[in-house]
Amino acid sequence: MKLFLFDLETTGTDAVKHGIHQISGKIIIDSVVCQSFDFKVRPKDGCVIDDEAIKVSHVTREEIMEYPPMREVYFKVLSMLDHFCNKYDKSDKFYLVGFNIAHFDNHMFRQWFEDNGNKYFGSYFWSNCLDCMVLATPQLMEGRAQMTDFKQSTVAAALGIRVDPAKLHDASYDIELCQAIYDKVCGMY
Repeated sequence: MKLFLFDLETTGTDAVKHGIHQISGKIIIDSVVCQSFDFKVRPKDGCVIDDEAIKVSHVTREEIMEYPPMREVYFKVLSMLDHFCNKYDKSDKFYLVGFNIAHFDNHMFRQWFEDNGNKYFGSYFWSNCLDCMVLATPQLMEGRAQMTDFKQSTVAAALGIRVDPAKLHDASYDIELCQAIYDKVCGMY
């Protein structure tokens, strides 16, 4: 089984008008972490940068504009995918794994492929994903009404996972939390 565990930090919530400024993750094949990655990315030209969105990530516009260009990072990601997956084999794909990815990250990531001229996102990834927010729900249903929210840090803490609030919203830390949640609720990679 091939998993692409990932998290994105973005300049806002609209996949078309906003962009990605960090992508972090792990490629896990048959329970073995084959590659970890953490890329800072200068968002696509002309994208809107919402001040509140980047404030959450503890970065400035000036820092983001110094990151490597989107196209350069895209080719690094594509090279990783091509190394571990045969995009021409319809049975050789990754499951996308993340927290709240069905609602958010998948759309941003797919748009990022399109922004780079690639309409073949589905050649690398199965259409159904493993969203840890959804996967954690059965274990936390009974106490859900007492939880302040269902954000990744809250879910992790409710599952007994140590959370460092100062590190939240850095994609490389967030994927570590996500992997810990996945391990707790699924008991495997």
